[in-house]
Amino acid sequence: MIRIARTPQQLLLCMMFLMSFGFATWMVLLNNFVVERAQFTGVEIGILQSVREIPGFLAFTAVFVLLLIREQSFALLALATMFIGILLTGFFPNATGLYFTTVIMSVGFHYFETINKSLTLQWLDKKDAPEFMGQALSVKAIASLLAYGLIWVVMGQFGVDYVWLYALVGGLGVFATLIVATYFKHFDQHATQHKKLILRQRYWLYYALVFLSGARRQIFVVFAGFMMVEQFGYSVSQISTLFIANYVFNFLFAKKIGAFIGRIGERKALLIEYVGLIMVFGGYALVDNANMAAALYIIDHLFFAFAIAINTYFQKIADPRDIAASASVSFTINHIAAVVIPALLGIVWIYSHAAVFMIGVGFAIGSLILAYCIPAKPEPGNELLWSAPKQAQQEN
Repeated sequence: MIRIARTPQQLLLCMMFLMSFGFATWMVLLNNFVVERAQFTGVEIGILQSVREIPGFLAFTAVFVLLLIREQSFALLALATMFIGILLTGFFPNATGLYFTTVIMSVGFHYFETINKSLTLQWLDKKDAPEFMGQALSVKAIASLLAYGLIWVVMGQFGVDYVWLYALVGGLGVFATLIVATYFKHFDQHATQHKKLILRQRYWLYYALVFLSGARRQIFVVFAGFMMVEQFGYSVSQISTLFIANYVFNFLFAKKIGAFIGRIGERKALLIEYVGLIMVFGGYALVDNANMAAALYIIDHLFFAFAIAINTYFQKIADPRDIAASASVSFTINHIAAVVIPALLGIVWIYSHAAVFMIGVGFAIGSLILAYCIPAKPEPGNELLWSAPKQAQQEN
């Protein structure tokens, strides 16, 4: 019998495994379920995806919930809420019901992601954080692959209906969350967190990097996969194969990428990522071969692991008391792009696919310029190449 150590790191990994398993199940079933059972058109699925992103945009409200509940308990409660939303999904095969269950699922998911980020930056030593974050990506990949395997077995081999699969995963998720909550003790936080919104001038570079990261990710999530289907005729099984390839890569290499970032530093890691993304988005704009497009898709996903460096940069420059509030604010900043970019670029897409990806090149160039502003050894008072000494202390 495998015994899991009762450490903060293992608690984080257990929670991230459960989150990824549940969310992957919800996502992979969604399109088929809404079309087959709820007769969704493009209008309804567009509304549902917009509704799903609203709780992410409102993630800053997490700091106010922390006035009532400790972060560790909040993370577990949010995780259970996500699974309750998943459990209910199959029982409401209509537009109104799906909007309702999606909001429940999304509130839990986005609050969990916000608090999980905060706890990770608080509980981990700065020198260990990059490798651990890479390990966390590997754990998430394992969970997602297991979710795909479960769906293939219970639906493909045994013909289990959507409603019972959603109920099974949601119910088991709530039960597993209760076990995790019971198994792990409450861990102390090294610094008492501010219970108010934090926007500090000296964190502006972090905020800008987070915003542009969210914008680029939306282009990948919304338009790269859509291009594979619309322009190159990829089937559901072929798209699934690409997802599996991405998750296998994360499982095999994400922890090593995290360790690599720890060795070379955030500045160099982000420069590598953004130069790579400039070439990838430029490739998307020019590609006319299905196999080359698939290769770009996998390489694109590869570079997401380097985004760990944005969070470890913030960990190094932040006042430890700011982390929870800043995690909430940064999640909202990231989701500004999620609310705006798909709709605006969807209009551009009608006229030119290449133009959408060239806008992605522009985002990557902007990120590259900002990455040059990161010092070799970021710390409070040395947030930028030109930071003034004692700036952090004066602002606090």
